[in-house]
Amino acid sequence: MKPYPKKLWTADDVLALSREFQGACVLAAAAELNLFSPLANGPLAADALALQLQSDLRGLTVLLDALVALQLLEKRENDYSLAPGIAATLTPGGGQSVLAMAQHQANCLHRWDQLARVVKTGRPAGRHPSLLGEAGDRSAFIGAMDNISAPVADAVIRAVVPLEFTQMLDIGGASGTWTMAFLRACPAATAVLFDLPPVLPMAERRLTMAGLRHRVRLVAGDFENDPLPAGADLAWVSAIVHQNSRKQNRILFAKVFTALAPAGRIAIRDILMDHSRTSPVPGALFAVNMLVGTDGGGTFTFDELKEDLEAAGFTQAAILRRDPAMNSIVVARK
Repeated sequence: MKPYPKKLWTADDVLALSREFQGACVLAAAAELNLFSPLANGPLAADALALQLQSDLRGLTVLLDALVALQLLEKRENDYSLAPGIAATLTPGGGQSVLAMAQHQANCLHRWDQLARVVKTGRPAGRHPSLLGEAGDRSAFIGAMDNISAPVADAVIRAVVPLEFTQMLDIGGASGTWTMAFLRACPAATAVLFDLPPVLPMAERRLTMAGLRHRVRLVAGDFENDPLPAGADLAWVSAIVHQNSRKQNRILFAKVFTALAPAGRIAIRDILMDHSRTSPVPGALFAVNMLVGTDGGGTFTFDELKEDLEAAGFTQAAILRRDPAMNSIVVARK
């Protein structure tokens, strides 16, 4: 295989990379303030917007002008308005809204800026609620998972069907995005969605809107501390293993093994790294996200997941789907 040409770094390249945080910080602040929503109703002057957002006028004006410079807003005399596409993507009711993910990324940014200290001390970054508060941050996280999964979930599941099952256990199922994709692909199946008590009302709303609530049993619990609901023949572990150390994953896999029906299968959706741990690039960067955000989380190779599954009693581990981002799927059988 022909090697990729090495990049020849220049001083301008290095400085450009060092400044990339600036635009991200501007967007993160605007998302955390929910600045775009009031402008969805029409242009506003800075003082009127500051009143609505209960913000300092000088600070908000500087932020608004930076958003105009980044072409996220437009400015005409003293009035600011949304640029084309922003209402759809950065307001709560937008048809392609990723506002929740932008708010979640703002929280990630607060931890990433502590990266050097984390590397020095070996301890994750300190956590503090954003302007949204703890409940708002939790809602943003759940919404963010839907932002990135909803557009691809049906296609991903169709690509791995027939993954035959009669009842699926969706562990940490959040707002039900993947449960719904499985049930749409397998009309005769049912599901159990297991997640923390504050999350279940979000799942219930979305399942009801999708007309699938009658096929799903909602069970409150914490997979780290509580036993998993028993009897499913497919356990879906989606975007969870990266939050854990390998030791924690072995404990989780053992719980799944116990809960599954005989000959049941586990399906793990996550990033899958190559042996060098440097590719895919999103996985190498996501490992940094886990470094600053967790005590032992990271991104893993197939061999590591296979070893940990086998330690819990699973066999026949295989890669069902490989993806450069979060949508690789590894399966194994009880």
